[in-house]
Amino acid sequence: MSESSTPFGFFNVDKPLGMTSHTVVAKLRRLLNIKKVGHAGTLDPLATGVLVMCVGPATRLSEYAMSSTKRYTASVKLGIETTTYDAEGDVVAEKDATHITLADIEAVLPTFTGEIDQLPPLYSAVKKDGRKLYEIARAGESIEREARRVRIDHITVLDWASPVVTLDVACGAGTYIRSLAYDLGEALGVGGHLSGLRRTQSGVFRIDDAIGLDELSAADEPLSHLLPPDFTLGEMPSLQMDQAMFDDIRHGRFIDNSIDLPADGLARAYGPAGDFVAVLRVQGGLLRPHKVFSR
Repeated sequence: MSESSTPFGFFNVDKPLGMTSHTVVAKLRRLLNIKKVGHAGTLDPLATGVLVMCVGPATRLSEYAMSSTKRYTASVKLGIETTTYDAEGDVVAEKDATHITLADIEAVLPTFTGEIDQLPPLYSAVKKDGRKLYEIARAGESIEREARRVRIDHITVLDWASPVVTLDVACGAGTYIRSLAYDLGEALGVGGHLSGLRRTQSGVFRIDDAIGLDELSAADEPLSHLLPPDFTLGEMPSLQMDQAMFDDIRHGRFIDNSIDLPADGLARAYGPAGDFVAVLRVQGGLLRPHKVFSR
C-alpha cells in the first residue's frame, strides 16, 4: 500500500483496563489491515484513558503529540509501598496511615508543583547505560537512578476516602505519576503507591472525545473516527503554499520565510489544494522541509 493510499491521522482511543499500549497497536493494525500504527505516550496496563494512536505517515508526527501537556485522575493508596510504585508490584513496606488527614495532604501537595526533580520508578522504560531500568531490576542488579527535571502544573484533591486520595494532576511530558504517588507517601511519612490512573487529556486529545476500543472495532467505518494529521499541530503557525513553493519543498529545496518565524521555528504547510503536506523549519532565515508527506 502506497503512502498516498494509507490512512493518515490519529485515533483518540480510550484504553481499557488491563491492556498494554502495544496490544492496542496490534489490534488497530489488524482492524485497519496496515502495519504502520504506533502510539504517542505509553499507558501502563493498569491505567486507562486517552491513548493517542498514530496511523500511517502520522507516526512521524508522534513527537508533537507526546511533548504536549498531560492530565490525569490518579488514586494514591497511602500506607503501602510496592516495588513498582503501583498495584502491580510486590508490597515492600506497610505503615499505619489512619492518622493522615486531608489537611496533611493538601499541606504537602504544593511541594510537588512547578519544575521539580523526580526519580523515575525502578520498574520503568527509562534507560541507563543503554539498558531499560526494568530490565536491570528484573535481573536483580542494583542501579543508581538519575533524577530528571519534570514539570507539574497543578495538583488538586478530587476525593479523600482514607487511605485513598484521588488527585487531578496536570503535568508535562515525561512525568511519572507512579513516582509522584511514591513521593507523596514519603512526604507524609507513611508510604504510598498508585492504585488507579486515568489519563483524561493529552494535549488537544481529551477523554470526552475518546472512543472505546470495542466501539471502534465494531464501527462499520472505523476510519470515520480518524482525526486529521494536523490535529495536533494547531499551535504551529501555518503557511498556505502556491504550486511553485510546494514543488520546491517536495524536492527538498528551501523557500522564503514569508511568515517571519524565529530561528529554528516550525510551521505546518498546506499544498495548493489546501491539504496538509509538510512541517517546515527555519534555517538560515529560510524555510526548509523538515517532514514532507508525499500524498
